[in-house]
Amino acid sequence: MPQFSRHSRRGRLLIAVGLSALLLGTSACTRIRTHQGYQVDKLLVDSVQPGIDNRASVEGTLGRPSFVSQFGEQDWYYVSRSMKSLAFSNPRPVEQTVLRVRFDPAGNVAAVDRIGLEQVARISPSGDKTPTLGRHRSLFDEIFGNIGAVGAGGMGGASGSGPNGSGPNGS
Repeated sequence: MPQFSRHSRRGRLLIAVGLSALLLGTSACTRIRTHQGYQVDKLLVDSVQPGIDNRASVEGTLGRPSFVSQFGEQDWYYVSRSMKSLAFSNPRPVEQTVLRVRFDPAGNVAAVDRIGLEQVARISPSGDKTPTLGRHRSLFDEIFGNIGAVGAGGMGGASGSGPNGSGPNGS
């Protein structure tokens, strides 16, 4: 049985391989942070004043909005979101800011609203199925459920004939 010491060539190689495997393994668990959307600068946002600024000055200060409302008054929205995840997990939002700049009909700033992550609705899907109203049918019910139902009374199937095989009036 060979003996390894830290001074032998084989021992140093084994230690180097072990350390590199350890570094590679721990690097897969690092946190990944991403940012999407508008970069919020608090000083610039605070400089937009209702009653003083208009669309042109807001665009000059904050830049073009992330999106503009489609209906009603032309509100401008600036959306910013920071996400965090481990290497292979689903990303989750850490911080979110939606800046809404409302304008009056003359095009002047009426209000500046901030909405954070606390306003985001949390939904909890139930597994991999969508719940629906009505009967819960299995795969076999779906495949074989109509056997014998074709032409059965009350199902509107056959020819709609009367009691003696003729038309509905017995003619």
